[in-house]
Amino acid sequence: MKKINVGLVGFGISGQCFQAPVISDCPEYKLTAVVSSNRDKVTAQLPHVEVYPDLDSMLAQADIELVVIATPNELHVPQAKKALLADKHVVVEKPFAISYQEGKALLELEAESGKKLTVYQSRRFDGDFKTIQKLIQDGQLEDIHTFYSSYNRYRPEVKVRWREQDVAGAGIVYDLGAHLIDQALTLFGLPDEVTAQLRQQRPGAQAVDHFHLVMHYPQREVILHSNCLSTSEGPRFQVFGREGSFIKYGMDSQEDFLREKKGPCSPGWGTEPQARYGIYTDADGNERQIETELGCYQDFYHQLAQAIEGDHPVPVPAHEALNVIAVIEAAYLSSNEKRTVNLQECI
Repeated sequence: MKKINVGLVGFGISGQCFQAPVISDCPEYKLTAVVSSNRDKVTAQLPHVEVYPDLDSMLAQADIELVVIATPNELHVPQAKKALLADKHVVVEKPFAISYQEGKALLELEAESGKKLTVYQSRRFDGDFKTIQKLIQDGQLEDIHTFYSSYNRYRPEVKVRWREQDVAGAGIVYDLGAHLIDQALTLFGLPDEVTAQLRQQRPGAQAVDHFHLVMHYPQREVILHSNCLSTSEGPRFQVFGREGSFIKYGMDSQEDFLREKKGPCSPGWGTEPQARYGIYTDADGNERQIETELGCYQDFYHQLAQAIEGDHPVPVPAHEALNVIAVIEAAYLSSNEKRTVNLQECI
């Protein structure tokens, strides 16, 4: 089988931890090129790749078919545009764009190019999220009226890095919020309205480091929360339906593997110990553990290979990732103007 040659743009945490180990363990791909200003860091992890100082030189010289963009958020759209114009398929790390309008323009270019454009919303492939999807599909979580999703951590010190500076696309709404919003949209589609409170909570914070976001639907409310000052994470998910509920603690383990640069071929990848299984409670108050589905970030790239090689959909259509940006813009508008925002104002 001919492998798809991949060029990875950016070799910070996203490139070296969240992208390279997954791509390297997927047999459909060959990671042949990396754009980075730090050649030594790249070759220490990936000794057989070519290292380029910038995207233009990689596009001009490297024999690649797929460009994976893992750079700071404000570079996502301009770099994706260059890659599409160079006749390459493109993966953009989340968030897809900083603004809805620039993301919409990139969608128009995708249509003109005839190439595949997708967004790495990896937490669609978390084991806990897949477990909730299965409970819904099996009819155990019907008529969900309240859905809580939180991602809390304890990072009291503000670090000197672009994600925490006063620059476009920084802050945890674009970072962690993009994951939580995408999961909610995958389950329930677009909400009618959004109410949000965004804060710079820590001393010295320059970017948003706390959000409480409510997505309003006719029959349900979705509450998304994240902050950097929680010494205890609390429940990851709390899902309440007409005749059953599901509560789950703990984060998916795949990120822990990736931070150690271990990919999907590593023993234990995507699994979770029984002690961390979620609890389902039925209408009579009976409780039982629900085995967590296997996490599978690699499925994103397996599905993308099928899309590139044949007539299959990409794993995350760009227009769905653009909807995430609409909700983010609605959240900022809601917080700034202290009101509930109709989502159509941001589309």
